[in-house]
Amino acid sequence: MDLEQELLKKQTFLQCNRIIKYIGVNEIRFGELMKIFFKGEYRLTQHAAWPMSYCIQKHPFLAKPYFKKFIDHLSDEQSHPAVKRNIVRLFQFVETPKKYQGKLMEKCFQFISNPAEAVAVKAFSLRILENLGEIYPEILPEVKTIIATRWEFETPAFRSRAGKILKRFKDF
Repeated sequence: MDLEQELLKKQTFLQCNRIIKYIGVNEIRFGELMKIFFKGEYRLTQHAAWPMSYCIQKHPFLAKPYFKKFIDHLSDEQSHPAVKRNIVRLFQFVETPKKYQGKLMEKCFQFISNPAEAVAVKAFSLRILENLGEIYPEILPEVKTIIATRWEFETPAFRSRAGKILKRFKDF
């Protein structure tokens, strides 16, 4: 399969699944997808983001060599919203190495505090902070404060995820 040509086709769930099945657990094929993703061509990067996050959801070990690049991409203001959304999405499903947890935590706090941030990015960021709260319970008061501050202005997706966090950590 020529991944680049497949990614240039119209993006549908069926097309995404074809790419995911082709890659499977093959690290070399996943590496090809990552080369395309990090290449920087706007449209290809955007189209590679969707199957990338689903491949990692199914096979978290595939993310291991790319954590630094993923974190760096989150700081790139020029990234397409779909790229950011899918990177944040994948961090829900992986165990982030300790050396990247602080930077990831910082980005997630920025995302949930930003009124202009995309709904999905905020919801995924809340989930990541919930996971990191298991390791670093000292962040939970700040998470709760931001939730309380943003609650009335946020979407049902944000409130749903935030409500689960508040319920889970109510005794903290």
